[in-house]
Amino acid sequence: MPSLSRKAAFEALYTRFNDPAWIHPDPLEFVVHYLRLHDREIVALVAACLAYGRVQTILKSVSTVLAPMEGRPRDFIDTHAAGDFAKIYHGFVHRFTKGSQIARLMIGIKKVLESHGSLYDCFLHRDTPGAETILPALEGFVHELEGAAGCPFPFLLPDPAKGSALKRLNLFLRWMVRRDRIDPGGWDAVSPARLIYPLDTHIHAAARSLGFTRRKSADLKTALEITGRFRAVNPDDPVKYDFALARVGILKVDSKSYDILSVG
Repeated sequence: MPSLSRKAAFEALYTRFNDPAWIHPDPLEFVVHYLRLHDREIVALVAACLAYGRVQTILKSVSTVLAPMEGRPRDFIDTHAAGDFAKIYHGFVHRFTKGSQIARLMIGIKKVLESHGSLYDCFLHRDTPGAETILPALEGFVHELEGAAGCPFPFLLPDPAKGSALKRLNLFLRWMVRRDRIDPGGWDAVSPARLIYPLDTHIHAAARSLGFTRRKSADLKTALEITGRFRAVNPDDPVKYDFALARVGILKVDSKSYDILSVG
């Protein structure tokens, strides 16, 4: 069991930083604006897929992909033919991601929506009752999107079976499953207790400082180990402190915010 002082320190950090005022700059700022769940899940997937590289570049690229949707992503997907997306996103580039890949992703989303009605229902269809984490459902979800698109997405949608940390996919699930002042939620049938930490350099560094892992590799095994340690702190919502911890690292706010790392 975690010490009460450590849990209290986590809660203090959460109270301070889990506030909409701290969201910018973060791709989550696009997601929170969409009230319709069928729109929000599409925006969240796009934003998470592109959440790599410099944050200002991420924000610009997500904005570029969303612009043709004119505020109604589900309608955009439903009313365009699969062949339209290549033209719409021709010339788009975000580091390793080109417009052709975004177009294929849109095709995959479109076909999944036609088959299941929503990304949410697709995820639930692939879920494994009683699984400790969301990994089995996530693996099935990725495979279904790739099958619908007719191609793999080894970078945009990495295969959970191959051992990467799945940072962006776990970030997507955090946004869609948790519901508080930061995460808008909506996928209510998925328990937050089953989420896995979106492992980036900031969370990895914090976890090593906390003694939650000694592993140097930021892979899936490390993400699961860190999640397990946070689950001991908060069994019902182990990813609760992700946003606050990441804000401290990304924004490099005052050093007092790191007092949590020395609490026993």
